[in-house]
Amino acid sequence: MQQYILVTGGTKGIGRAVVELFAKEGFHIITCSRNENDLQKLKLDIEQRYTFSKVLYHKADLSDRKSLEKFVKYVQGLNVQIDVLVNNSGLFVPGKITEEDDETLPFMIQTNLYSAYYISKAFVKEMIKRRSGHLFTLCSTASIIPYINGGSYCISKFALLGMTKVLREETKEHNVKVTAILPGATLTASWEGVDLPPERFMKPEDVASAIWNAYTMSPNSVVEEILIRPQLGDL
Repeated sequence: MQQYILVTGGTKGIGRAVVELFAKEGFHIITCSRNENDLQKLKLDIEQRYTFSKVLYHKADLSDRKSLEKFVKYVQGLNVQIDVLVNNSGLFVPGKITEEDDETLPFMIQTNLYSAYYISKAFVKEMIKRRSGHLFTLCSTASIIPYINGGSYCISKFALLGMTKVLREETKEHNVKVTAILPGATLTASWEGVDLPPERFMKPEDVASAIWNAYTMSPNSVVEEILIRPQLGDL
């Protein structure tokens, strides 16, 4: 039986690592990104490396509600069963609440929380109906520990973890699994230009492996939260 994983923001960083691993394991990929060229390159790379895996994509900016709705309609129009959903899209805007622009919080909430909220609502109902499926949400260590210069990003990630906990309670009796991923500093584009050695960061592939391991557990168990930090601790 063909299996499909939907990964938002699948062209870079943790999203790309998840796409790579699940494609290697035989999944077909559905994803989105703001950049059409990045999506085309992803499709070419994955389908050449894993000839049994298809990559289906749609250009979308999930911080924009209309763009998000178009992506949802595209995925629903494929008429395939979404076995795994990974809410990965998000952005980091540094700043202090006392100093940041007034529009920073609405933008962070729209980008990091509402995107996952609407995507989850669009596809979890079918999982509930058929009594199978696994939903992962990329939260952050910023979901549990506030830090200076985290500002509205921390607020949005605290809310995202809360949403994931609520979804877990709502879906557990329907045999749908929900897992929150809380990674620390991971070597992605968000840290470009930072004068720190690569060894100080986690690898995106390690986060992807944690997601895969949680997915492959028996139906009797669910990993509700995965907290991962660099070996030497937070930055």
